[in-house]
Amino acid sequence: MSKSLYLLLMLVSIVSPISGVNAKEFTQASTLKVTTLSTMLASRGIGEWGYSALIEVDGKKILFDTGNRPETVLQNAQTLGIDLSDVEDVILSHNHGDHTGGLLTLRKTLRVQNPKALSRIHVGKGIFAERANSRNSILTMRDQLIKLGSEFIVYEKPTEIFPGVWLTGQVPRVHPEKNWSGKGQIVTQAGLVEDNIPEDLSLVIDTNQGFVLISGCGHAGIINTMEHITANIHPSKIAAAIGGFHLVSATDEHLAWTAKKLQDFGVDQMIGAHCTGIDALYTLRGHLASDRKHMVVGSIGDQFTLKTGIKAGFIAH
Repeated sequence: MSKSLYLLLMLVSIVSPISGVNAKEFTQASTLKVTTLSTMLASRGIGEWGYSALIEVDGKKILFDTGNRPETVLQNAQTLGIDLSDVEDVILSHNHGDHTGGLLTLRKTLRVQNPKALSRIHVGKGIFAERANSRNSILTMRDQLIKLGSEFIVYEKPTEIFPGVWLTGQVPRVHPEKNWSGKGQIVTQAGLVEDNIPEDLSLVIDTNQGFVLISGCGHAGIINTMEHITANIHPSKIAAAIGGFHLVSATDEHLAWTAKKLQDFGVDQMIGAHCTGIDALYTLRGHLASDRKHMVVGSIGDQFTLKTGIKAGFIAH
């Protein structure tokens, strides 16, 4: 075995899941703030086709996705007066460049202030798969990140990574929420198979108000993801959904079905950023009889907290 392969095996680990049991056995987060750092709309900072959010939960800071262009998240954080140098954990929702593009620059820049900054990279199983007709952006930078001292932690099943903070792992595609191109292919030993973004995972915060879901693109489907959460962590209301949900091309019929399901889960607050789609967000708002305070289009610098709910960016009003 080569030295480089041995190093790779040592630094890419697969964690064991915690089985879903009664909610009373779990710790629930008491404080939570989510701040958008990358999406298209911006009244402050730089907008782009990408997604990133800073999650602050019970004193822990986590970066969820890293935007598209190398400097966007770094510059937007500076504009918003946010220090990312003490963020040691980063979650990548899937392999696409509009979610991983800023990682290498962030790691190189922030490690000057804190050698452990973004050193733990949490990913879903399948993210390193070779794509036949597209570039797997995280695969091309994996070796560079490992050389910089980063560690990849791979998840297949729902796992509690901090008290009250969960990753979904891979999400079964029960409902036909097909929201990937269908053109991509994954290279396997048995040949080429359709690339349905199998590694797609979401972050879930368990609170006394219900679950708060943070998604990058939701390629597994927002309803599939929510059903996976309540079936495998514990049954609970899903109070808020934040991030990208890839409904931008959804039909009116599909949006009506999605809205009914969201209502069943108890969703009453939503920040629809990135690939959710502006018109799709407004359509969902109409079906749910919601308003501009509780369901908004995501923009740079918008926030969600357990105490005050959504604080939308100026451009999103």
